[in-house]
Amino acid sequence: MALYLLYEHAAGYALLHHQGLDEIGQSIEAVRNSVSDLNRFGKVVELTAFQPFESTVDALNQSNSISEGLMTDELRSFLELNLPKVKEGKKPKFSLGLSEPKLGSNIFESTKIPCQSNEFVLELIRGVRLHFDRFIKDLKPGDLDKAQLGLAHSYSRAKVKFNVNRVDNMVIQAIFLLDTLDKDINSFSMRVREWYSWHFPELVKIVNDNYLYARVTKFIEDKSKLCEDQVPALTDIVGDEDKANEIVKAAKASMGQDLSPIDLINVHQFAQRVMDLSDYRRNLYDYLVTKMNDIAPNLASLIGEVVGARLISHAGSLTNLAKCPSSTLQILGAEKALFRALKTKGNTPKYGLIFHSSFIGRASARNKGRMARYLANKCSIASRIDCFADTSTTTFGEKLREQVEERLDFYDKGVAPRKNIDVMKAAIESDQNKDAAMDTDEVPTAKKSKKKKSKSEDSEAMAVDEPATNGAADDSKSEKKKKKKDKRKVDDEEEEQVNVGDLEDGTAKKKKKKSKSVDGEDLVAASDAKKKKKKKSKGGDE
Repeated sequence: MALYLLYEHAAGYALLHHQGLDEIGQSIEAVRNSVSDLNRFGKVVELTAFQPFESTVDALNQSNSISEGLMTDELRSFLELNLPKVKEGKKPKFSLGLSEPKLGSNIFESTKIPCQSNEFVLELIRGVRLHFDRFIKDLKPGDLDKAQLGLAHSYSRAKVKFNVNRVDNMVIQAIFLLDTLDKDINSFSMRVREWYSWHFPELVKIVNDNYLYARVTKFIEDKSKLCEDQVPALTDIVGDEDKANEIVKAAKASMGQDLSPIDLINVHQFAQRVMDLSDYRRNLYDYLVTKMNDIAPNLASLIGEVVGARLISHAGSLTNLAKCPSSTLQILGAEKALFRALKTKGNTPKYGLIFHSSFIGRASARNKGRMARYLANKCSIASRIDCFADTSTTTFGEKLREQVEERLDFYDKGVAPRKNIDVMKAAIESDQNKDAAMDTDEVPTAKKSKKKKSKSEDSEAMAVDEPATNGAADDSKSEKKKKKKDKRKVDDEEEEQVNVGDLEDGTAKKKKKKSKSVDGEDLVAASDAKKKKKKKSKGGDE
């Protein structure tokens, strides 16, 4: 059976024919030895056809389709032109060797060309890749290298291009920087405390917060210049008037040494740097919260923005976190303890990074492991929804958080929680209702504008018709009012007659019948009068 090799290069598609022995007669070691020698390899493989790509854009599209295992129209036409035709009902006498098995299955489904991808074929393709510049003639030195470099840049650039709003790499960098800033701010704040304590040691016991200490240090500078006139300004910084008065009293009786103006300037600048870092840390936290609500809203609403960002950064990406089973997510961050327990045959850890969640802290000591397992299960569901859902919503995360709260109540009070199926159905319904509400909010705006236009047109038409029809309209309205009053009087009289008492029921019925008969006689008399008038009018015409 003849063997053809398809080689995808950055410059184009190449089809080569293998003329050596069959796969059964060749060993892998013999093929490897023959690949390195061009004289031996050139006798076994020869070039059949080569189709260059039209442009770099075309090369990028072809390489993207090959990486996804799809056959393009250009590749199909190239294969059908240069390979023997496959007759229906007969077994083909050739096969096509490929390096991508997915692409081979796609080619076989659409063209019925038999494809194979094994070690023998891969070794032959490796030899083609090694000596490809010798197979194609009229090539300038460096042409293939330029084509490979250009395609590599465009291919990697296209792979990096994805939704800007869902870039989980920004969350990973932000949480790393946030942890680093926490450590740096703590160490710098301790340095400010130690440095300024030489001048004002009593301030450390009065002001405990690091950020407030830096602000007070910047405000006071020299303790000898601090007086009672500065108490309101100190109160604004500290937030407590008693504490501000205590600082002023401590400054008057302080045991610290005096510092030179240059030293005070350095302390002042360093305190300002610590304050700037704290402000930047606050802004970075706000940025992390917004990014987490864009990338993983359900995970953030379930377990919190910081813990969710730590899980994503430790897994490497949101996709990797979504692929993790809940048992792996439960101990994510406790790998050292896990492997130490496996090595020493001890107890494995119950939780990793999810220990920082408030749910684990609220659970009792005997239920912490159960709570960690349940929370990891819900985090796994939330991460998968965030990763693979088309639209971002916090509905599922809120419902999953309610389930965790119910599980806590179940462990503490014994209240039975809802089933997962019922909760998910409720979440889907609420999400659909939100979408419907959004659609209905958009529709009334258009309807209101249409109604306003129609009302304005009607008012204009009424304004035009009013002068001509005012008199007739007034007459018709007065007649209608009179008729309504007459009807009401008759109804009231009949009700009074009926409600006199049980003894007078018969008389009331008779009166009703009489009134009906009287009405009938009046109608007959009126019809006779009309007939007589018609006869008279006819006689006059004759």
